[in-house]
Amino acid sequence: MQDISKKTDRIPFDDSELEETQIAANTLFSGRIINLRVDDVRLKDGTPTKREYVEHRGGAAILALNDKDEVCLVRQFRYPYREAIWEIPAGKLEAGELPDVTAVRELGEETGFVAEKVEEMGRLYPSPGYTNEVLYIYFARVCGSGAPHPDEGELVKTVLVPFSEAVKMVESGEIKDAKSCFAILNYAAFKDKYGK
Repeated sequence: MQDISKKTDRIPFDDSELEETQIAANTLFSGRIINLRVDDVRLKDGTPTKREYVEHRGGAAILALNDKDEVCLVRQFRYPYREAIWEIPAGKLEAGELPDVTAVRELGEETGFVAEKVEEMGRLYPSPGYTNEVLYIYFARVCGSGAPHPDEGELVKTVLVPFSEAVKMVESGEIKDAKSCFAILNYAAFKDKYGK
């Protein structure tokens, strides 16, 4: 897997003045998917402060296209927003699982589709103000299908959408999910670099 998280030479910067030092780690809640933390930290100038954040194992998502250039989208009710939204298949990393394995597993579980060669598109920090979650985004062509087998309690509908229509759905705001917007617009801008 290619490491795309290295610093760029295009814009010189010095992060040493921005660094924060952890003084104490305080877990308020440990859940099945997340932990809630309020850590004591010290700023570079010595000022003490607190950092509240959600600890998350991370996740992976996959932009999967078939040979007709149709995107595999899922429609799922997301309780925090109280609405059903469009997304590319995605899920949380299991302990010790590589992100590309997670992406392929989630594609199969949610849609039944089988991925060919998988390529990393990028990594996202979905909301760095309050979570340490990293989302790994992949691209793949689908080479077959089987029966979907979503997780218990997960209700998902799969729809194949022409890629050009998926782009319009992002432009119109119909697709609001950040990882899905990133993957669709990234592929639209740089499709020549991904496997045909």
